[in-house]
Amino acid sequence: METAIITVRDVRVDLGGHTVFREVDLTAGPEEIVAVAGENGAGKSTLLRCLAGLQTPSGGQIRVLGGPPADTAGFWREVVSAGDEPAWYPGLSVREHVELVLSVHGGGRLSVESALSAFQLERRAELHPLTLSTGQRQRVSLAMALARPSRLLLLDEPERGLDADFRERLAGILREYAAQSGTIVMATHDIALAEACGARLVTLEAAR
Repeated sequence: METAIITVRDVRVDLGGHTVFREVDLTAGPEEIVAVAGENGAGKSTLLRCLAGLQTPSGGQIRVLGGPPADTAGFWREVVSAGDEPAWYPGLSVREHVELVLSVHGGGRLSVESALSAFQLERRAELHPLTLSTGQRQRVSLAMALARPSRLLLLDEPERGLDADFRERLAGILREYAAQSGTIVMATHDIALAEACGARLVTLEAAR
């Protein structure tokens, strides 16, 4: 029986006639956090897009949850991808954005109040996200991602905009997710965050 949540074998990605990376291997199992590091241009975000089924590799094999990643409803019931800031719905407060996510998925890992508390958003709950700072909006985005049910989190620079104290808090939140049989792969520039999460570090080298 296959136990790996993610298996990447000898993957290469070419974009616009340029090789982004080649010969990438990666595995991740339940209760594991993998941090993908590397210089700008090494392809960290591109690798996450491949894992999410949003970018087709030029070579090699990727399996996620036992099969090839696919941009389908069934796939996204199990997988959460959080990277670029989401499109915020006009007229909906922070609380209502979290409520909407849980409504769409028929419930979640966290209640609305638990998600707001975990990400220290209680005092901002009735505001629209666009009235918040960059770091506060990042916390809303992460709250929405962590609240909904999933088996795999794909996080692109989750530390973006967060201060040092909250990054430490985020590490605890991510460790708790993994301890509940979740798997996390995150692209990050923050090695201290990766270490605080207990992540296994994988460094991407840009193709030359």
